[in-house]
Amino acid sequence: MRDGQSFDDFYRSTTRRMMRYGYAVVGDYDEAQDLVQEAYARAWRQWGRLSAHPAPEAWLRLVVSRLATDRWRRLRGLRGALRLAGPPPSVSPPSEDSVLLVQALRQVPSTHRRALALHYLFDMPVEEIADEIGVPVGTVKSWLSRGRARLAALLPDLAVVELEATDVA
Repeated sequence: MRDGQSFDDFYRSTTRRMMRYGYAVVGDYDEAQDLVQEAYARAWRQWGRLSAHPAPEAWLRLVVSRLATDRWRRLRGLRGALRLAGPPPSVSPPSEDSVLLVQALRQVPSTHRRALALHYLFDMPVEEIADEIGVPVGTVKSWLSRGRARLAALLPDLAVVELEATDVA
């Protein structure tokens, strides 16, 4: 049987030391937080037996050490796979049109932007967008129309393909 109060007391009295230990073992604060959190989760699952252990903090340190070892093994395997695959292909910088479009999209209300993205990036029909978002079909049509109008006003010099009014009909 797990005793929540005794586990809470154990956690409060050991958590700072365990975080320092985890950081010393892996050298990365965020990774140490993950390892220590996982170790405490395992301790909680076994707290009925672990609370009777003569040195529960030592058990916890062992779990953190083993989790760190597992992490290093995974990273070593990943490094080997990356070495075999070679460096990733270079990516060209975005075009000026892309940069302008992203800047303009940031100025469009989020509801309109979402409808535009679902419609043009995922090729979703208006009815499907309405179902996914949970709004009437007319609202989606309005958002698409207003979003396109706002983009046209923000990007008057950008050569874009004319969108037909039948897209939302």
